[in-house]
Order: sequence, then C-alpha cells, then structure tokens
Amino acid sequence: MQIAGATALVTGAGRGLGTHFVRALLDRGAAKVYATARRPVEIDGAVPLPLDVTDPDSVAAAAAAAPDVNLLINNAGIAAFTDLVTGDLAEIRREMETNFFGPLNMIRAFAPGLKDGAVLNVLSALSWTTYPGSAGYAASKAAAWSLTNAVRLELLAQRTLVSGLVMASTDTDMVASFDIPKNDPAEVIRTALDGLEAGEIEIVADADSAAAKAGLSKHPTVLYPALLAE
Repeated sequence: MQIAGATALVTGAGRGLGTHFVRALLDRGAAKVYATARRPVEIDGAVPLPLDVTDPDSVAAAAAAAPDVNLLINNAGIAAFTDLVTGDLAEIRREMETNFFGPLNMIRAFAPGLKDGAVLNVLSALSWTTYPGSAGYAASKAAAWSLTNAVRLELLAQRTLVSGLVMASTDTDMVASFDIPKNDPAEVIRTALDGLEAGEIEIVADADSAAAKAGLSKHPTVLYPALLAE
C-alpha cells in the first residue's frame, strides 16, 4: 500500500488518534484524506465528512460521498469502562456497536472500492487480555480482532490488504485521566503507516502489546496472576 497518492478515509477524526492519522497521511503525500466524525472538524488539507459509524444510513451516505477511497482507517472507538457482570448493559452494547459493528459497517460499505487498496483497523492490546473495569471495551476489541482476521480472508481475492494496529495505552483523550505510561501517538502512527506500506497484516506498536499476544500461548495465570491467589 503506497500512501503517497492514496485517497484515505479516517473514522473518528474529530480528535485524538484520528486527527494525528489525518495529518500524518497528508504529510506522507496522500492525494486526499476524508476526516470523518459525527461532528467533523476542519483539518488543513483534509476533506471534512459527517459520519456515524453505528448508523447504516450515515455510513451509506459517506460511501456515496467518498467513492474514491482506497485506504480505509477504522479508528473510531469508545471506552465506557464497564464490567460485564455488573456494568450498564446499554454501555456494553454501545461499545460493541462502535468498536465491532462500526468497522464492519464501514468495510461492507467501502469494500467494492478497496480492490488493490487497504483497510487498517485500530485494535488494542485489550484484544488479547482484559482487566476489571474495562471488560466491555476488551470484549469489543477482541471481537474486532477476530473481524479483522475474517475480513482479511474474505477480501483476499480482490487484493485488499487488511491490517490490524494493536497498541497499549496511548496519549489521547480516551486515557487522559489515567496516570499510567502512555505511547506517543505520533510514534504509534508512524509505526502503523510504515507497517501498511510494508504490507504487514498485523502491526504491534509496543512492548506491552507484544507481551499480551505472547501471553495467549501460556497458562492463563501468566496474563492474570490474580487467579493464583484464589
């Protein structure tokens, strides 16, 4: 996937990582970048486009307005910080609608124009692990990881690169209130776009994400040491 000359669409571009994506794509020579959000913001050089990834009519309207897209970046996401057993079920459903069905809605709508193009789904280290207080988000990102793997196979015949970007906590609005180590978003996006241009199907942005993936092959107590106390 060559970014120079590409026509890209970024979901969730109203703030945070999405805004960084738009600017980085333009810096790398993308011919056009659609910056989408429910309430789109003006970003120099980008084309603002209203979009709610959970609304099929809004997704269809965006696909009609941007038929030239050959690079789709599914970045829009929410974290409601819910548990599954006691958390607000409406919030858990909202996480799943945005983080799983949102990318699926976008891929289904834009797939015909992505022949020889690419999709990048923004995932999370919580696709591979979880912790109390963020179980709803983790479940939705695990589903999005599975979606990424499945869609990659379904679009193989039309030569669409489907890649997943996996990252741990990154310095954006979503985790602004947490006093924890955070990735530099500029570095994460550089890694993501380098990976796309190299044809990588899974881009692991940091050591914490790599450790989470490695933990999947080990006994669950490696990822969840609290279980040893029970």
